[in-house]
Amino acid sequence: MKRLLIVSIAATLCAGVVEPVAAQGWNPPSDAQRCPSKWGAGDTRGSANHVKPATVLAAMRLVKTGQIIELGRVLEGTMPVFGTRRFDLHTKRTVINPGRNRRGTNEELVISEIGQVGTQFDAFPHQMIGGSFYNCVPIEGNESRTGFGTLGVEGVGALVARGVLIDVAALKGVPVLPDNYEITPQDLEQALARQKLTLEPGDAILIHTGWGTLWNVDNARYVKTCPGIGIAAAEWLSRQDPLLIGADNWPVEVGPNPDPDLSLPVHQVLLVVHGIHTLENLKLDVLAAERVQEFAFVVQPLKIKGGTGSTVAPIAIR
Repeated sequence: MKRLLIVSIAATLCAGVVEPVAAQGWNPPSDAQRCPSKWGAGDTRGSANHVKPATVLAAMRLVKTGQIIELGRVLEGTMPVFGTRRFDLHTKRTVINPGRNRRGTNEELVISEIGQVGTQFDAFPHQMIGGSFYNCVPIEGNESRTGFGTLGVEGVGALVARGVLIDVAALKGVPVLPDNYEITPQDLEQALARQKLTLEPGDAILIHTGWGTLWNVDNARYVKTCPGIGIAAAEWLSRQDPLLIGADNWPVEVGPNPDPDLSLPVHQVLLVVHGIHTLENLKLDVLAAERVQEFAFVVQPLKIKGGTGSTVAPIAIR
């Protein structure tokens, strides 16, 4: 019987079947446990502190061919959006200006949660534990109808780093990980070993699940569930001291969490506890198809005063 069980497990693994793991227990740490940040009391930049002239130069040394690979999604009304978010673009009438040159102009009006649609960068005001943000900045006295007074996305600036693609879908031998598949630390370690890569402090870590193939193809399924990192994987990645963590799904993490009493806890683990920015809805198909797994990564959020995040158009340069 024992031999049959071992053979059965081996056959399952060889067949590329991806099995879910058990739910993880987690409770948010207290303010005393998570503050001050490792970057110091009063810090507002978190992992963005990694960006320095030396790290930018190191990232640029990875450029060998000059090929630019765009990682951002096109913003359009048909794209999947989460919950009640929206993206509406209205073209304004053409105006022919005075003068014999008959200069015509066109503009548009965009109605949207511009920080939380498309390929989006999450800043620290986006998430809280109870009533406080990263580094225990309280929401009370920080909020207003015109943005947050502290930690707004306008303070992030340009981020340039070594980018690393962790291709978990390729590790599992499938084009797309199953709905609700929770990526574990072991998955990440095995994928990196398979790719012969190690992580370094300040890396921009991008995780390929294959879920992006549903973008604008099956929007209802795309936003209903998704594979992604679990709490243990988020904590493991945090210990690698990255600049940011991104994925080709809508929350970076597995959604919904296997524990029905937890609501997107990895958002809290990364943004609130560890001060690590997240990047959602990435377009990673070209990187995965061409096996571009190490590259120079560049992104800059829009300078939305007091904003919780920003739609972005990041690039990889190889």
